[in-house]
Formats: sequence, structure tokens, C-alpha cells
Amino acid sequence: MTDYAFKQVDVFTTKAFSGNPLAVVLGADALSAAQMAAFARWTNLSETTFLLKPEAAGADYRVRIFTPVRELPFAGHPTLGSCHAWLEAGGRPRGAEIVQECGVGLVSIRRDGDALAFAAPPLRRSGPVDDGTVAQIARSLRLTPERIQAAQWVDNGPGWVAVMLGSRVELLAVRPDFAAMAGLTLGVVAPWDPATDGAECQFEVRAFVPDESVPEDPVTGSLNAGLAQWLIGAGRAPPAYVACQGTAIGRAGRIEIKQIGADIWVGGRSMTRIDGRAAI
Repeated sequence: MTDYAFKQVDVFTTKAFSGNPLAVVLGADALSAAQMAAFARWTNLSETTFLLKPEAAGADYRVRIFTPVRELPFAGHPTLGSCHAWLEAGGRPRGAEIVQECGVGLVSIRRDGDALAFAAPPLRRSGPVDDGTVAQIARSLRLTPERIQAAQWVDNGPGWVAVMLGSRVELLAVRPDFAAMAGLTLGVVAPWDPATDGAECQFEVRAFVPDESVPEDPVTGSLNAGLAQWLIGAGRAPPAYVACQGTAIGRAGRIEIKQIGADIWVGGRSMTRIDGRAAI
């Protein structure tokens, strides 16, 4: 075994232990895909990333992203958490923006004060959801189909399909049937009511990935990127808003969305919680 620099980062939060944890292994070029997958299974976090020397021209670093069961071409909180770890370890971008190389290609990341934000990658699948899938989603959420106000494919790599409910209260009351959810990577969004929920956020989000050994993900950058592309594009959300995620499982994730020109940026703050070495 060899020792590697290792960090565990709390992503999309400013409150300790309230975001989505990410394991990051730095300088991982010598590791095989099998070693990476085994370590990701062992950490048992929603994602573990491995930082490598870039291969693509213009990239500052390359990242491979693993869940406990598979490798992903892209994921949001691993993008911001990996960038945070790379910068903290002394990484210096070549230009004004950091450029990450991953399975979907090059992803731009910019610094916005003490936050980082990535440009939402193009959707691999978008558009309406067929009636059979909507019916399965309704069953998995223990709701009647009429309570689903809208549905859309928002897949930027992990396979996201998303639905909108009428209120934050309704969304937080959902107790999913994970057996009925088999085969789905499901995001659910609902608007905040300023009169009853306050003005800190404009949307509540929940993410369910039971096939990845992650029944409910605390805070999910890739889903929020796809949701923003859908909601802003359809006129269901303003060009800048804050989403809240993780409430139902005791977290306090905050995702900052901004449309700048043709790009939608997905941002948040990260904090390192563990800094040391990992024997792999």
C-alpha cells in the first residue's frame, strides 16, 4: 500500500457537518480504477474523488468520481469539493477560472468570494417524462399522480429525472418507497412560500438515489444544475435564486444559482473537516 494525501470536505454549507461530505484523494495517478472503486466502496460516501494530472489541453487537473457502486462522468458536489481540496493543497489555475477535466469533458469553475461555482454542463437528456415513469415516481413518493405539478428529464450524467410538487411542506412530508423507486435517479423540487417558509431560499430540493446505496443524498450539485436549467428555462424560477437541500435528514445545504449570459452557475461553500493521509 502507498500513502496518499487525503481530505474529507463538507460541501454546500457554512455550518459544520451540515453539507454533503466528500472524500478526496490527491495525486492519485498511480492508482488503478479497481483500487479507486474499492476505496470508494470503503468510504461509503455518496462520492469519492481522485485528483490526477490533466490530459486535456487547458485543464488544470483531472478528476475521477466514484460512488460506492460505479464511476460517474460528472457530479456537482464532487466538482466543488475537489476544486476546494485542489486549491487548498496549493493548486494554481492557469487562468482566471479553474478548469476541471472529467468524464463529461472540461468544466469551468469560478471563485465568487469565499464560494466556488461550476458552469452547469449540457444536459445529456432533457424533455418531458412519459406517463409510465411519472406513475412510478408517484408510487415511489406515495403520492397520487395529480400532486405532481410538472416532470422533466434533467440528466447531466447521473441519470436525473425530476418532478415538482406544490409546496415545501408537501415535499418535506414525503416518505419514499425505495423499493418502488428502483431504477430511478430522482430529484424532487418545490417552491418556498415566503409567508410561511421565509425568504432565505426560494426552493426546497430532495434527491433520492437508492440504486447507488444513497437513499437520500444530502446536497446534490448535479441535480441542482439540471433543475436550474429546467426551471429557469421554463420560466418557473428567476435567473438567480438559492435552493435548500438536506432539511429532511438534518442537513442545511445551500445551493446558489446564477444565470450569467447563456451559462448557469451552481455555487456554494466548502470546508475541510479531515486532512491527512490515506493508505491505498
